[in-house]
Amino acid sequence: MTDLDVVALRNAFDSQLRPEAPDPVPAGVTVERDGPLVRVRGMFGRGFLTYRDLDGLRGDELTALIERQRDHFRQLGEPVEWKHYAHDEPADLPDRLRAAGFAPEDEETVVVGPVASLAATMPVVPDGVRLREVTARADLDRIAAMEEEVWQADRSHHAGMLESELAAAPDGLTVVVAEETDGGRVVSAGWIRYERGSSFASLWGGATLAQWRGRGIYRALVVHRARLADARGYAFLQVDASDDSRPILQRLGLVAITTTTPYVYTP
Repeated sequence: MTDLDVVALRNAFDSQLRPEAPDPVPAGVTVERDGPLVRVRGMFGRGFLTYRDLDGLRGDELTALIERQRDHFRQLGEPVEWKHYAHDEPADLPDRLRAAGFAPEDEETVVVGPVASLAATMPVVPDGVRLREVTARADLDRIAAMEEEVWQADRSHHAGMLESELAAAPDGLTVVVAEETDGGRVVSAGWIRYERGSSFASLWGGATLAQWRGRGIYRALVVHRARLADARGYAFLQVDASDDSRPILQRLGLVAITTTTPYVYTP
């Protein structure tokens, strides 16, 4: 497999990273199976449905599987996300999800690229900003506050979830903040998960305060985390990229392998 072989990278992504269930399972999180689906509760404010493939289910059998998930979370009174990829089969899966009451959110592009070339560079931040790896709850709360300012929505559950993940597997992820050297305000943050039993590490977060955008902070966070992955022997980085971050990541050498859309049912 070459670094830019899109089909091979997508196959490796499917076989090594899906289903996207936490391992080990943090406190307060439950993981259940329903046929080919993995059902996760207790992470980031809503349930999560993931799978490697759907075992060839089609027609009424597939509809029944979808409706069981909807009914399960309706009884719990909790929203749930079905994470759909553009190359998933069957082709009419999105139509069946919508018919069952799942609504699509913004599409993201899954990008993958080699660690080594990024790790060979140094992260460069603008004057007045430093990068720091954090584990303390106070720092995680500061990340959540920064994200709330960016997205104008509640992100308090992010701090609790990251704290639980760090407690369950201290070596399973690293959380990095970009903060002002004068006063310590968090202006951006991202974390990296070292996916067990795979050649991939995955990048998350990256929200940046408006006044600090366009100054290389996101790029610096990516490079810093690539160096962490390289030190642990990982070959590839994977990111579910927004339209804002995708061009930056592609300039850094990552390539698009598919797209992903969250379909969300809200009771």
